[in-house]
Amino acid sequence: MLEYLRTIASRRRDAETGASAVEYGLLVALIAAVIVLAVFALGGLVKSTFSETCTDIKSNSGVAATCTS
Repeated sequence: MLEYLRTIASRRRDAETGASAVEYGLLVALIAAVIVLAVFALGGLVKSTFSETCTDIKSNSGVAATCTS
């Protein structure tokens, strides 16, 4: 009887391990989706900020520099 209970407990523990792996996979996918959305949402803002900074440095330094996009 004790061996039977150990077998059931072992199977239950192994089944939960598989569920944990799926949960971690879903969590990683969610984090990746948030990162992609943040990059797309903030990409234009970051690009314009760098362009403005480059233009300001170029105009204040008097050096013939090029600001590329």
